Amino acid sequence: MKVTVVGAGAVGASCAEYIAIKNFASEVVLLDIKEDYAEGKAMDLMQTASLNGFDTKITGSTNDYAKTAGSDIAVITSGIPRKPGMTREELIGINAGIVKEVSSNIIKHSPDVIIIVVSNPMDTMTYLVHKTTNLPKNRIIGMGGALDSARFKYRLAEALEAPISDVDGMVIGGHSDKGMVPLTRLATRNSVLVSEFISDERLNQVAADTKVGGATLTKMLGTSAWYAPGAAVSGLVQAIACDQKKMFPCSTLLEGEYGLNDLCIGTPVILGRNGIEKIVEIELDENEKKQLHESAEGVKKTNGLLDL
Repeated sequence: MKVTVVGAGAVGASCAEYIAIKNFASEVVLLDIKEDYAEGKAMDLMQTASLNGFDTKITGSTNDYAKTAGSDIAVITSGIPRKPGMTREELIGINAGIVKEVSSNIIKHSPDVIIIVVSNPMDTMTYLVHKTTNLPKNRIIGMGGALDSARFKYRLAEALEAPISDVDGMVIGGHSDKGMVPLTRLATRNSVLVSEFISDERLNQVAADTKVGGATLTKMLGTSAWYAPGAAVSGLVQAIACDQKKMFPCSTLLEGEYGLNDLCIGTPVILGRNGIEKIVEIELDENEKKQLHESAEGVKKTNGLLDL
């Protein structure tokens, strides 16, 4: 199992680290355009191998896609990160060109690859890969919902004053501050609805805090977060590499599901060796449907800025 991570910045390096520590891949290739940067990150990570007990080989490359040849999975994190006050949508001009070039180079050397898109605006960048490559839809996945759901569960556990292992919940919709749809109605603590434990007002605050989870950290850190995004990506990679058939909310191309067409947006999917093995259509109430369709309108508006 060979995994390529394009972009050796904070998110890419964290992703590579978590994949290596989980010890399910034979090789991780870190690639970056900055001279010696990926090689340095790879060397630093390899020097933790004996300390962290993993045998995954991590190699670095300065823009040499030949070294990515034969990759089973490729993760695209490259592009400029958000700065304080920036929306994910404001990154579109620069990041679209980068993602288009990266995906083309990856496929040239690994025609059977499964691509996971992390670069923002993520739903639109995932749509761009669909429109500019000949990969089947099951092999193009956008990582957003997995991260948003992790942030949702963090806020739920905080509100419940419960261990996070007790908590389950999911965020669908667009990966944007306004587009996220935290499914508060379905969130549980050990199979009991969280609404049994906390007030509607508190639950609404959890949803609001979840939606601005990335912006909150960007304001505090001065740039985008990296630990949770890296961990979220590694979870998707592992589910595919190990054929786990796990369910994650991911950005996927919809063709009628949820009444939506010709856009990528976060919905629950089953991930296995073939990438997206199934899109799961869950029963939404009228308010959730309304939020999802409003989110889709926002994604389509951003998609309209692409030069396709």
